[in-house]
Amino acid sequence: MEGKITLVTGGARSGKSSYAENLAKTSKGLVAYLATAIAFDEGMKDRIKKHRDLRPSEWTTYEGYKDLYKIIGEIGTKHKTILLDCVTIMTTNLMFECEEDWENISHEKIDEVENYIQDQMIKLIEEIKKNNIWGIMVTNEVGMGIVPENRMSRIFRDIAGRINQMIAKKADEVYFTVSGIPMKIK
Repeated sequence: MEGKITLVTGGARSGKSSYAENLAKTSKGLVAYLATAIAFDEGMKDRIKKHRDLRPSEWTTYEGYKDLYKIIGEIGTKHKTILLDCVTIMTTNLMFECEEDWENISHEKIDEVENYIQDQMIKLIEEIKKNNIWGIMVTNEVGMGIVPENRMSRIFRDIAGRINQMIAKKADEVYFTVSGIPMKIK
């Protein structure tokens, strides 16, 4: 038997995390929460604290963004559901780990960074499925606004959009949230 992937996407403050958490609450057994954010300023610290306070106390939180696939087997011995929040922040962290000069980066280096991030996500999905876990992944729908002004933001939007597409293709179900209302699109 293989695990299942559910992708929950939407814009900022669309209700995607709340919906994903409600999905996880319906699961049987313990839930592991994979938090990918780094508390780099007071605003992010506050945001992380609010997310943490809303989670059920019996959920186990794992913090990180790199090589998460390496801990799935261990997590799967205790948990049958994993909620990863969020793919977009994970993508951002992996991007910044790879490069510093985004305004002058070559197309070859961009492809290398994107391939690295895609490899991280593919391995994570494979491990979730192999370990018969329900993986719920939250991501931001980044391509519905204006074209970003600077090159780094455009590169991020493009990479994040393609990572979302790849996950959606591999997902068993996909939900799009708008104004707190989830819509099943796959």
